[in-house]
Amino acid sequence: MGEMLSRTLAEWAAETKYEDLTPEAIEAAKAFVYDSLGCAFGGARLHDSRIVERHVAEKGCKPECTVFGSGLKTHAVEAAFLNALMIRAMDYNDIYWKQDPSHPSDLIPAASVLAEREGLSGKEMILGIVLGYEVEMRLCEFAIPGIRERGWHHATLTAYAAPLVAGRMLQLDADRMQHALGISACRHFTLGSAVAGKLSMMKNTVDPLATRTGVESAFLARDGYSGPENVLDGKEGMFHCLGPDWDTDALVGGLGKSWKITDCGMKAYPTEALTHTPITATLYLLRENDLAAEKIKEVRIETIARAADILSDPAKYDPRTKEAADHSLPYCIAAALVDHKVTPEQFEEAKIMEPRLREQLPKVKVLANEEFEKLFPKIQPCRVEIETTDGTVFERRIDIPKGDPRDPMTREELGIKFDALAGPSVSETRRAEIRETVFGLDRLAKAEELIRLCVADQ
Repeated sequence: MGEMLSRTLAEWAAETKYEDLTPEAIEAAKAFVYDSLGCAFGGARLHDSRIVERHVAEKGCKPECTVFGSGLKTHAVEAAFLNALMIRAMDYNDIYWKQDPSHPSDLIPAASVLAEREGLSGKEMILGIVLGYEVEMRLCEFAIPGIRERGWHHATLTAYAAPLVAGRMLQLDADRMQHALGISACRHFTLGSAVAGKLSMMKNTVDPLATRTGVESAFLARDGYSGPENVLDGKEGMFHCLGPDWDTDALVGGLGKSWKITDCGMKAYPTEALTHTPITATLYLLRENDLAAEKIKEVRIETIARAADILSDPAKYDPRTKEAADHSLPYCIAAALVDHKVTPEQFEEAKIMEPRLREQLPKVKVLANEEFEKLFPKIQPCRVEIETTDGTVFERRIDIPKGDPRDPMTREELGIKFDALAGPSVSETRRAEIRETVFGLDRLAKAEELIRLCVADQ
């Protein structure tokens, strides 16, 4: 195959125009921008985001692009990193999970930051976002099994998608686009240990770092720097290093004939994606039957094997940080038992160590169900049984999480989520202005009109 796949992606990304997009793809892009900006306002207040922002500020970079929340001005590469981290930090942004998981909105800053820097229109920003979703989501489907099953993190995939988004915003031709892809991808494979066992702040940082790498690689390629031309199917490329098997048609077949962004989901809870169906089923049972935590003897959850493995290993029964708690299925269920809700409030430090909540953790039993495994990823089945202290058992099965395209969040629900996240940082008047501007993004002569609004005003 030689360099065919890298070249195919580079040519497609360089040549695709806004006019090629469908109305559905354009509207989906606006919705994901709105959702992501809410996540960014919430994420900007977190300790890990503030650490990285101080680090970037101390570098004294060229003040050319805006950081969400604080309004810090810094170099485009650093702004892309920080903005992606703020979108990602709460683990509340979008989710796509086929053979591999991904959060394509981690790529939005590769488009928005460069749109601001280059004085591009809202339409150009939308185009960059849709291209990013397309490539990232296709990458999730073409490894069989997914690279996550081979021990690699999906930030590895983002390093292939981000340079194409950034390259399109910098209007690179196909040759330089291909070099940008090579520069980024050959040096940014990410170990799955970022999300295994006891979790750290890097859980939410590795993907933004890949976005950063993609933006920097596009700048280097624009200035004439060369990179390997065959980082997918060439000698010692992804295929060679990560092993079989690969569905190349899933990656490049029918590019531009339809748009994957309309198949991406949003998160109704600020937690790892595979917790969502168990949380939903648990909350239904708690609310329908008015169950108090003290009256519950045991919660039994049947789910797919990877959820049982990733989300309920021994470390997940003693989470002590937000990063560990939002990837702990026992913690998420314990929080639901106590508060009858799972919101950002449940992941504050004081709440995580609350004795009444921690008393619920041993009640949660998680089992892998082989039949459910066969149905994934078409659906995400789980069955929850709650047994009370008097021996009564309540049961609920959920196959599709809220926010999935088959059960999408409405614009009203998105607004509620946005207001909850942005409210402490942005006035009601500003929030309304952001909403109006986002959903009119295709009418903006310059995308920076939106970026200017994304700074805290309180």
